[in-house]
Amino acid sequence: MRIIKKLDIYIIKGFLQLFAGTFFICLFIFVMQFLWMWMNNLIGKGLTIDLLAKFFWYSSLTLIPMSMPLAVLLASLISFGNLGERFELLSMKAAGIPLVRILSPLIIVALIISISSFIFQDLVSPYATREMSRMAWSMKQKSPELEIPEGVFYSEIPGYNLYVEHKDPETGLLYGVMIYTNAGGYNDTQIVLADSGRMQSTADKMHLRLTLWGGERFRNMSAQQGSMLRAGVPYMRESFIEETTFIPFDANFNLMDADLFSHNAQAKDLDEIEHSIDSLKHIADSSRHVIYSGILQWHLRKDLPAGRPDSLAIVEEAARMPAFDSIYLALPDEQRVKAWRNALSRAETMQSEYQFRALETGDRNMNLRKHHIEWHKKYTMSLACLLFFFIGAPLGAIIRKGGLGVPVVVSVIIFIFYYMINQAGQNNAKVAVWTIESGTWLSSAVLLATGIFLTYKANSDSVVFNIEGYRNFFMRLFGLRASRKLNRKDVIINDPDYTTLPQRLGELSDFCSECRRTMRLRRIPSYIDIFFRPGQDKHAADLCDRLEAIVEELHNSRDNVILMYINQYPIVNPSAHTRPFSSQRLNMAVGLFLPLGLFFFMRIWRYRLRLRLDLRNIENINNLISQRIIKQGYGQ
Repeated sequence: MRIIKKLDIYIIKGFLQLFAGTFFICLFIFVMQFLWMWMNNLIGKGLTIDLLAKFFWYSSLTLIPMSMPLAVLLASLISFGNLGERFELLSMKAAGIPLVRILSPLIIVALIISISSFIFQDLVSPYATREMSRMAWSMKQKSPELEIPEGVFYSEIPGYNLYVEHKDPETGLLYGVMIYTNAGGYNDTQIVLADSGRMQSTADKMHLRLTLWGGERFRNMSAQQGSMLRAGVPYMRESFIEETTFIPFDANFNLMDADLFSHNAQAKDLDEIEHSIDSLKHIADSSRHVIYSGILQWHLRKDLPAGRPDSLAIVEEAARMPAFDSIYLALPDEQRVKAWRNALSRAETMQSEYQFRALETGDRNMNLRKHHIEWHKKYTMSLACLLFFFIGAPLGAIIRKGGLGVPVVVSVIIFIFYYMINQAGQNNAKVAVWTIESGTWLSSAVLLATGIFLTYKANSDSVVFNIEGYRNFFMRLFGLRASRKLNRKDVIINDPDYTTLPQRLGELSDFCSECRRTMRLRRIPSYIDIFFRPGQDKHAADLCDRLEAIVEELHNSRDNVILMYINQYPIVNPSAHTRPFSSQRLNMAVGLFLPLGLFFFMRIWRYRLRLRLDLRNIENINNLISQRIIKQGYGQ
């Protein structure tokens, strides 16, 4: 017996083709998003093609773990949507193949993808993250290529602010140049105005050659010691026809040391993260011990023995100190004021010390939590591939829509919802609002519950996305009713008994009048009767039966006017005005919960008033139908 059937090969082949396509689409989208974030740091840097290609290569490697879950979700949704749209899934179920058996080969594929994602995150992602961060910071530190804009001050050259009124892109000449520089120090500030100029890099790209024509230089003279002109003329003015200046400017790309990014938790594998966590815990414990000892020494104003302080000994030492009140009262007034000032100064010093220590320990604890989050993240991102399959495949079987229309919209909505929950959980865990485990695994728990629910619904052929069902639910919730939509029958076997219908309609009208008098629908209902002693209204049940019998008989009429009248009959629910639910226990539970009970109580009262109005409408419609029958001479 073959383990892998032809049907399994067919399903796996279709899924893998879609997964390959959707994976590269998702990766391209994430890379484009990443590109927009780094656009300002890449433009005008003079970077070569090989450096940009290497940067995008490493960035794409870091985005692969995020792209794989979305690709699995989209591929599974489209593949099973195609199977449902082409009725292939229905044919498989008709042949006796359950949905779990259809999913089984792809479950193994999704499991392999999850394991591959975990291995990739542990082996490749840390190296790619380290190299990408290395290149990114190197690009940020590199001075940009001198694409000087017009009309704004350009400050990317160290020590210089350059303003250009107009620039000729063909000749490279700059017109209306203003330069503010303090490259020689604050006391050697200079302002240069020139009609035109040109800026070029030297051959070794270590200097900029700035040539200016027809300008003036204003130089601060405060650095000139002993000048007789200092009091009268605080600056020096110099005119020139042509001037050339060489500005130190390293235009080469210098790659930073990779060891500078070794502390980043995202640039470490599992073993390195565990080792870093142990080291950070040891450092945190030692720091807390030092801070604790320092605080106790500060309070007691004496040196404590080496090692961890004995709290009981400290308390005994404090108890042996003289009473504060007796010492304070024995002091003169001047010494009391001095004591208060010393105490206030000491308290302010201690407050500053505590704040500094809090910042120090807070940063260290933040780094420790980041390492914990990154350790859990390698598991949750891998598990998301499997969980998204159990969401996408059942959802595709339920929706039965393939292609890139509805599946893409649904996938994006689900992934955005997952991303928001994941980011919220990690951010709360990072600032110690939640525990590390609850913050990092919250999104996985939500995906697991959603996957179990959708798989169960798809396996039992439940209609989850039945719009009509949700419409009826909300109509019942807000007390809305559907109207009758009875059309004329094409074939009528038995015509209505028009000879007895006027009499029966009159009896129904008399019954409606009696119900309006005896049921007292205008009165406020009893709260106890509604929730704790609900019973069926026999008058309303009898009215509903008699009304539906007449409607069913009149539906066989060939008169369009009569058909219009019977469509105006209200649909009467015999129990809507007596109890909110059919279950007695549910009624009692709602009645005990007073806020919810008041809502349903007011709704019941509204239903009673509506029933009274329905009774009057039934009487009017009965009179109209009777007049129509008599006028047309039916039954004579």
